Amino acid sequence: MQDNDVLAVLRASTPRRVIGVLALGSLGVLLLYLALVQPPAMGWQLVMVALGALVIWLAERMWRATARTLELTREGLRSDDGVMIARIADLASVERGVFAFKPSNGFSIRLKSKAPAAWQPGLWWRVGRRIGVGGVTASANAKVMAEIMEDQMNRQSPPD
Repeated sequence: MQDNDVLAVLRASTPRRVIGVLALGSLGVLLLYLALVQPPAMGWQLVMVALGALVIWLAERMWRATARTLELTREGLRSDDGVMIARIADLASVERGVFAFKPSNGFSIRLKSKAPAAWQPGLWWRVGRRIGVGGVTASANAKVMAEIMEDQMNRQSPPD
């Protein structure tokens, strides 16, 4: 096997993707509608229009982000466009328990060192040493990916 062989793939579940984007888009349209049909005071109207536009933009960004897939290789977790999310050598832990701070239907990763912040709504986010993977993904696929990632992490740094 080569280093770039894909061990696991995680993609957005189509029904969850559509429901998530529709929910965000509907909220944005509702905010714009209320701001224009039943206008509150001018300041609040501007806030509602800005929030409505922001939520619609987030829905569009989520649609583009969830079209991507995540790939786990021996080197690390990456997006199908080549963006490295986390290297296996930099993993401190993989958390997928009920009480873990993680996205819905996903898992959380703690890194040994800080990484630049990044966010692909509905798929993954990274802040400091924490990475959340999941959201509109299928939980079974995320569980398999997390287990393989834990196995890869343990192979690189055996316990004392």
